Amino acid sequence: MKLLFCLLVILGAQRTSEYVPMLEGKTIALFSNHTGIVPDESRQGGYRHTLDVLLENGLDVRCVFAPEHGFRGTAGPGEKVDDSIDPKTGIEIRSLYKGGGAIADLDGIDVIVSDIQDVGTRFYTYYVTMISLMEAAASEGKGFVVFDRPNPNGMYIDGPILRDELRSGVGRLPIPVVHGLTLGEMAIMANEQGWLKNGLKLKDLKVIKCQGYTHDMRYELPVRPSPNLPNMHSIYLYPSLCMFEATKLSVGRGTAKAFQMYGDTDLSGLDDEKVIEAGLDLSYIIGAWKESGFADDFLSPWFEKLIGTPEVRRLILEGRTSGEIKETWKAELDEFRLLREQYLLYP
Repeated sequence: MKLLFCLLVILGAQRTSEYVPMLEGKTIALFSNHTGIVPDESRQGGYRHTLDVLLENGLDVRCVFAPEHGFRGTAGPGEKVDDSIDPKTGIEIRSLYKGGGAIADLDGIDVIVSDIQDVGTRFYTYYVTMISLMEAAASEGKGFVVFDRPNPNGMYIDGPILRDELRSGVGRLPIPVVHGLTLGEMAIMANEQGWLKNGLKLKDLKVIKCQGYTHDMRYELPVRPSPNLPNMHSIYLYPSLCMFEATKLSVGRGTAKAFQMYGDTDLSGLDDEKVIEAGLDLSYIIGAWKESGFADDFLSPWFEKLIGTPEVRRLILEGRTSGEIKETWKAELDEFRLLREQYLLYP
């Protein structure tokens, strides 16, 4: 195991010499939120926002696009977020989560810069918003730059590939539940594989890579990526416990142990390495289904959107074990693993 603390990795947003020259003289829209921060060398243990870094380097940022949870990361899941003005910089913040599908207005914008911290699951919505922005940029001939960040679940891949008929706001691309990609790698992969809608393709896509990062590292996030992922333990358990969103059971939203427990607190004491080794673990939800008395309505239709295929529900109701179910997606996962290797920017 390699333990890695965030200050040991140089983030894409920190590498100003790589991107300031290419962005000078261009009008910029920044896609980011509270996770778009870099270490502040003037304050030990402090951070500053990428927006400040861009402005300090004389770059012309016209607006900020904000995803689910808003620019400050405080709005609840799915909560409508209005446009606003950043009080520190006076920059307009345009919400892409207003309900009903907000459209990114790219009038007067030359290039979109994406700098946001993802957690590496297919149903986490930040990458979905990034893909939508890529499509908007491609349709209007704009440039797109990704300031890359490590994937805290980037050390493995697991789960079935999303079926086309189950595409939604919690699943856009034909990738497994845990995809093992950084957003930079994903952007290149989606663009080259023709996964953008209507055959769109970005002609000007650039990724500012991290330095010092490898996929087997344990990258610890300096801030919670969203309100109900309070710590690394919740981030490691999130791929498995998010399935409980399709049941009536609680996963501790609003508590200090969100996505670390369901119904009781035993899960919060699990060893992180064992959680990671287990990968996408359906034994939690199978066990809860059994405790419910094998209720036919235990899993709502939302389960299919989260897991990405209708087959898994059927297998659970047939009484298959988590291990047996994982075997059913092994072949397609092996195919994805080979495809993924073509786009990896990090060993």
